[in-house]
Amino acid sequence: MNRLEKLFADKQENILNIYFTAGYPGLEDTASIIQSLDKAGVDLIEVGMPYSDPLADGPTIQESGQVALKNGMTLPILFEQIAGIRQHTEIPLVLMGYFNQVMQYGEEAFLAKCREVGVDGLILPDLPLREYETYFQTLVQRFGLSMSFLITPQTSEERIRKVDELSQGFVYMVSNDSITGAKRDITGRQVAYFERINNMQLKNPRLIGFGISNNETFSTACRYANGAIIGSAYIKALAKGGQIEETTSAFVRMIKGN
Repeated sequence: MNRLEKLFADKQENILNIYFTAGYPGLEDTASIIQSLDKAGVDLIEVGMPYSDPLADGPTIQESGQVALKNGMTLPILFEQIAGIRQHTEIPLVLMGYFNQVMQYGEEAFLAKCREVGVDGLILPDLPLREYETYFQTLVQRFGLSMSFLITPQTSEERIRKVDELSQGFVYMVSNDSITGAKRDITGRQVAYFERINNMQLKNPRLIGFGISNNETFSTACRYANGAIIGSAYIKALAKGGQIEETTSAFVRMIKGN
């Protein structure tokens, strides 16, 4: 059982997963952000691997990725940073990126490095389910990593069942059919989707992402799933400048309503 699996075994509700882009706002900020999020009481951290063609990302995360790449962020640097921070925290870490990045690094070498430095799971939106099941799943399991797949309001019940079968860790529920980005509130149509998925009684925990940006949307998501994922809103908070620890602490308090 890795850290991610232990988290969901120990806690079933109000799970807060914060996303940030590695190398943003500064190349050396990764460790500080992870430590600050851990100290602020976040349950899980999703570390974005900046990529030149981020198809699923909205403008805020795309821009942070471009800055990170200009700062010089690479996968070898990121792995080195995670190895260093693992000496100071046991918070679950999930890498979010694109399968092209994994292929360029070398699939087996990438997974081996993830295990070596202390990564617990992966989210690769462009990895087809069939390719994962046929070629990649055995490798992922060999290295003790979790893999989470995404579903949207348009995903068929058959595919949702397949995602639930293949996912380990959690199912990533995309709250709407658009790219990432903070929204003001959650609509009745989205709630109907959340209820529909709830009634399917999937085996995996579910985290709702895309459009979660404040205490109201976080609380609503937590009523219909095990927790929520917040990315763009946190990136915007970091973009304002200031001390990372203070910014992070204030942001997490706002989300939790403390």
